[in-house]
Amino acid sequence: MKKKLMSVLLAGAMVASLAACGETAADTTSSDNTQTTNDTTTNDTTTTTSDTTSSDATGSGSSVRLLNGKPEINDQLQSLAAKYQEETGNTLVVETIGGDTNASDELKKMYQADNMPDIFVIEANQAANWDGMLADLSGEEWTNKTGFELIDSSMGTIGFPYTVEATALGYNADLLAKANIDPASLTSPDAWKAACETLDSKKDELGITAVFGWCAEPTNLGWSSGTHVFGQYLDAGLKADDTTYIDLLNDGGKIDESRMKHFAEFIGMMNQYSDPALLIDGTYDNQVAGFKEGKYVFITQGNWCVTSPADVNFECGFAPYAFEDGINTIIAGPPSYWVAYAKGNVDGAKAFFNWCAGDSAQNILVNDAGLVSPFDDCTYEAVNPFYKSMNSYITAGNYSGWHTMLKKDGLQNETCNVFADYAKGKLDADGFVSTMAQVISSYYAQ
Repeated sequence: MKKKLMSVLLAGAMVASLAACGETAADTTSSDNTQTTNDTTTNDTTTTTSDTTSSDATGSGSSVRLLNGKPEINDQLQSLAAKYQEETGNTLVVETIGGDTNASDELKKMYQADNMPDIFVIEANQAANWDGMLADLSGEEWTNKTGFELIDSSMGTIGFPYTVEATALGYNADLLAKANIDPASLTSPDAWKAACETLDSKKDELGITAVFGWCAEPTNLGWSSGTHVFGQYLDAGLKADDTTYIDLLNDGGKIDESRMKHFAEFIGMMNQYSDPALLIDGTYDNQVAGFKEGKYVFITQGNWCVTSPADVNFECGFAPYAFEDGINTIIAGPPSYWVAYAKGNVDGAKAFFNWCAGDSAQNILVNDAGLVSPFDDCTYEAVNPFYKSMNSYITAGNYSGWHTMLKKDGLQNETCNVFADYAKGKLDADGFVSTMAQVISSYYAQ
């Protein structure tokens, strides 16, 4: 993925990020709770590689603490830390947040305890929460090898992109083939309706439980519905630099009711053809396990839900949320970034970032962790089973931006409940639209 393909992805987004709430870091109480923090149910304990003794960043023995919000790659990051020490003599201490604890909540506790890590993860709309507290990484060697860095007009280059991610409706290509459905045809509501009817009629023949593996349970999966699925309303069908609907949203919490109605009807279809048990009371683990086992044809997640070819025995791909005719995009780009705490070991963090953009680290992150590299000179083809499909969209220019990360921080904690009520039958499509409009407007008025 080259700069020329993706550099526009965040062009408008970085400006919009400055409009995010201007709280201090100590007041940061919520986040978009994306997959980067909550997508597994590993234990809540923190894991480390070694002691945290600090020293000169350029000398042997320098120690840097990294708070990892992606529990599913903890083992690979521990391997990364071992390789870093082997090659540089420096120590990377990886502290991983798992279970129902998200990185933003943990950061608040660390800040209040004066125990901040040197490196931690933020989303684009959280930059303003850390105004004056993040190191400027401008001019570092790694910035010449990517177009994905997070740039803030007042703080400079603040975010290191450790991966590129995509989200849409993941699918099991083998099941679609058995049902004689071409995923490339799923670019309209009518095509989706016909496909769902066909798949539902062949459940026994295909050995599936439901067409969709979709979970609207708000307590543990609100980060998914309130951020990723809601993000499709904001960006599906738009070019990467088109900020039409996020701009409308951030202008006092306004929505396009016609577009939201079409979106609601599509979500209603997903509700209808989903596994009822998963839809109302499921967990991320249930959702992903069902997809991997072939119980669901589609899943409402991104390329992070299946990271290794060994995880599945079928081809994976992405289909768009085509709630209006002609929608043919997926959302792609960096949903979050590693940043360096300005009062921490900044030199050590910079040294690690430069090393992390190099061959040894990229080998581990791409080939072992299943991530997609954001660096132009990376020679490793992603092993992620979704990569082929993901890359085809990006290469064709059929991708939208991660503008869902630029909504008012914490909004997902409200909108996820609207998805849940809709799934439970408490709302119809019109009720979904009116309730969503009211919830969003009220939240922006706070």
